[in-house]
Amino acid sequence: MSSDSALALHIDGLGHRYGERAALVDVSFSADAGSILALLGPNGGGKTTLFGIVTTLLSTTPGHVHVFGHDVAVVPDQVRRLMGVVFQAPALDTRLTVEENLTAHGHLYGLRGAHLRSRLSAVLAMVSLQDRSRDVVGTLSGGLQRRVEIAKALLPEPRLLVLDEPSTGLDPGARRELWDHLVGLRDTLGTTVILTTHLMDEAARSDNVALLHEGRLVALGAPRVLVTEVGGDVVLIASDEAESLARDIRDRFNQPVEVVDGQVRIERTNGHQLISELVEAFPGRIDGMTYGKPTLEDVFLHHTGQRLDS
Repeated sequence: MSSDSALALHIDGLGHRYGERAALVDVSFSADAGSILALLGPNGGGKTTLFGIVTTLLSTTPGHVHVFGHDVAVVPDQVRRLMGVVFQAPALDTRLTVEENLTAHGHLYGLRGAHLRSRLSAVLAMVSLQDRSRDVVGTLSGGLQRRVEIAKALLPEPRLLVLDEPSTGLDPGARRELWDHLVGLRDTLGTTVILTTHLMDEAARSDNVALLHEGRLVALGAPRVLVTEVGGDVVLIASDEAESLARDIRDRFNQPVEVVDGQVRIERTNGHQLISELVEAFPGRIDGMTYGKPTLEDVFLHHTGQRLDS
């Protein structure tokens, strides 16, 4: 694969083990340059391990990972020069100002003088922190500190920005602001963004989603396409006898039914029509029902039989 590849990330047959436990099993997928890809899955699903491999912190055996055509196992130094990384745990000196943190990081990349000052100005503008450059980082809110982290990662002009659970600890308003900045980087600079998350609303804003479960890739695609593949409506039924009710619905309506977290769950076209039929067929056995269009949570359930947060 050439270094001018249109693929920002290409993963082929990737596996990883921690002793007897398989963290990743034969994972293969790609991410286009200039796109946002979300790695979505529960804790322990393999997201953080994949993050560590892509950022050259963990080995790629077995399998191969290429970043803009460069094999991370063969030329890790070249790969690191192409990416900016934002870790889940804060990596800022809270006793220094925003500008001092960025300056110290710039020196690590050999940035000095006018070039460094130009980059400082540019990245602070990208994350709307021009007027906070002299503020001590420890006085900033969690959302503003996360923006400083992103500015630091963008300082060496990376083609790929990789973020591990970037919304951790942020309130809903700060999360929305963070995502607005990520979308802006993609749209204005063509920056490729890859992030791990367990939040459905974040994944839904991405161009593509890779669903990971127990170390395996269970689905990949644009959020709207993945949701469409589930099809129809999702009907949820609350009942004290969920297991027996599910069995009876299955027999009477010849309808696939499952029980998830004590609720009867049905995927069905025109789910609103089924609701009246169920109420008539099983009087007194149904405590409540809801229906709606499928979400990424339903996509995960569809492929794994489990909730994302289970």
